[in-house]
Amino acid sequence: MTATLDASAADIAHAFRASLDNRKTYQEPYEHFILTDVLPKAVIHELANLPFAAPSLEGVSGRRELHNDTRSYFDIAAQERFPVMKSVAQALQSQEVARAISKTCNAPIDDTYLRLEYAQDIDGFWLEPHTDLGVKKFTCLIYLTEGHDDLGTDIYWSADRHFGSTPFAPGVATVFVPSSNTWHGFEKRPIKGVRKSVILNYVTHDWKAREQLSFPEATVRL
Repeated sequence: MTATLDASAADIAHAFRASLDNRKTYQEPYEHFILTDVLPKAVIHELANLPFAAPSLEGVSGRRELHNDTRSYFDIAAQERFPVMKSVAQALQSQEVARAISKTCNAPIDDTYLRLEYAQDIDGFWLEPHTDLGVKKFTCLIYLTEGHDDLGTDIYWSADRHFGSTPFAPGVATVFVPSSNTWHGFEKRPIKGVRKSVILNYVTHDWKAREQLSFPEATVRL
């Protein structure tokens, strides 16, 4: 999909490309990037205040798929309901952004599908270390909410050796290309309010949950 972007989507694409240009690169415990101002401030604010109810954990956590029936995506229906979600999806589907990601991060995303999840984490949430290796070819965790400075993504040397956590602030993002050592998760710790983020992935044709995709009939092309 390489259609001309509307004004809002064009602004988002510009911000995302600029954040890639100004990235900070880290080699330990594996190559990852920290982006700032990844989306325009007005877009971050609008996303952070979307009227999605935070799902109940019902005492169970450790993997997001344990709560598949309450997860939210930038799918076709959500884009029709919320223009900001549509603009973000259009921008991240665009050839200019895809090319910038591919070049900057050496990410193999040609002919992949855009998947965007609207994640809301409440107290009691945690994620076991995992790598995203497989059908996910690019991972970008975009943080939305204020007051959660100590709630960044945890990264690891290995599945059982913690390295540290990334910074968490509105418009900051943690980026990596999944491989066998890209261990990340979320150590259980107190969460006040709702920790909100956008999980950006480009996924292969083997992704089975087509209803989660932003453009299930169109792949990203470089």
